[in-house]
Amino acid sequence: MHSDKSTLTHGDLLFLVSCSQVVRATDRARFRTVLVLHASDLPKGRGMSPHVWAVLAGASEITVTAFEACDPVDSGDIWFKTVFSLEGHELLPEINEKLFEAELNLMTRAVDEALSVRPNPQVGEPDSLLRGRTPMDSRLDPDKTLAEQFELLRVVDNSRYPAFMDYRGHRYIIKIDKG
Repeated sequence: MHSDKSTLTHGDLLFLVSCSQVVRATDRARFRTVLVLHASDLPKGRGMSPHVWAVLAGASEITVTAFEACDPVDSGDIWFKTVFSLEGHELLPEINEKLFEAELNLMTRAVDEALSVRPNPQVGEPDSLLRGRTPMDSRLDPDKTLAEQFELLRVVDNSRYPAFMDYRGHRYIIKIDKG
């Protein structure tokens, strides 16, 4: 497992999972196949953190796509898709656990069917490219109820980008966990 593209060597199959770096054609050429695992129903949801944006929009199902890496980003031919469901109470660690399980299933299938798969081009118009989330995306509005902001609370990362609010001249960090 590599966390930086500078450490890539060569091989038959490279999986890009939660990849925030663009892996260029020269790096991809060292592998027979490079697959990206992306938590959206491509071509919809191209870009960063699609499953988080989907939860914020009220989605109860998340599609995960395995597709060939190419230029431009998130535009390659699709190998497989799978879907997982959310019940509406899951916090980010639980959402990510379901996502990782779906990704592992797609990787297993890709390895098993690598020599026989027939990829399909993406069909339909893509949305605008989703931007990466920043700590400012975890800002709560003190004038709204917690219930009104629950979807946001579900997807905050308590250590990297915790929920916060500015109130009475001070910033308050708000962490959420299940009891």
